[in-house]
Amino acid sequence: MAPSKRRTWQTFEEMHKAAEEGEAAAQCYLGICYQNGQGVPQDSVEAVKWFRRAADQNDTTAQCYLGFCYQTGQGVPAELNQAARWFREAAEQGDPAAQFNLGVLYETGQGVSQNYAEAVKWYLAAADQGEPQAQFNLGVFYETGQVVPQDFEEAVKWYRLAAEQECAPAQCNLGLCYETGRGVPQIISEAVKWFCRAARQGDKTAQHNLGVYYASLEAAEEAVEGGTVDEQTTGEVLP
Repeated sequence: MAPSKRRTWQTFEEMHKAAEEGEAAAQCYLGICYQNGQGVPQDSVEAVKWFRRAADQNDTTAQCYLGFCYQTGQGVPAELNQAARWFREAAEQGDPAAQFNLGVLYETGQGVSQNYAEAVKWYLAAADQGEPQAQFNLGVFYETGQVVPQDFEEAVKWYRLAAEQECAPAQCNLGLCYETGRGVPQIISEAVKWFCRAARQGDKTAQHNLGVYYASLEAAEEAVEGGTVDEQTTGEVLP
């Protein structure tokens, strides 16, 4: 999560003074500094203190961070209902990270009653604002046809948007769509391209798929060299 459209301060002391004087944006930034140990010793409890002060002033970024602290138990005891509360506060004001996080809680039934339709609603709200993880999750719902009508082309649309933002699972799933011809024409070279991009980021499924592809390609080449494939009949050897 990263704040956006925020003012800047010339020095840490200037920001700290603004936070002490009640400026919500400065309080949020100070919370981030304490959470990450930037310019101050890392202190999750102190981070929560500043996030809460900003969140109480309706700062959506601080509300999202505070929800994350409750979700993970950083600086406060883990309380998923409180995480849901603060994510909702920010999500309803349009914060895409909070919308995604609230969607996750609805999908998993953590802190709220499990509700896939609500999960899709919040994923869509975040995805429309360019949140890549929400775009990926939305793609999965469309590919599987859970809650929404199964629509491979719609799944590909969301996978591509996320993949172009370097979301590795989306890159892998987009590669699978090209490999199988779901929602797009079957183009093995495109599948390999997306598997490669995901594999470089450590995606295990993509790495496996690449291994299978290259193994089958090597086997095909050996078959041709050994004369076990009749090229006159097949016309070509496909991987």
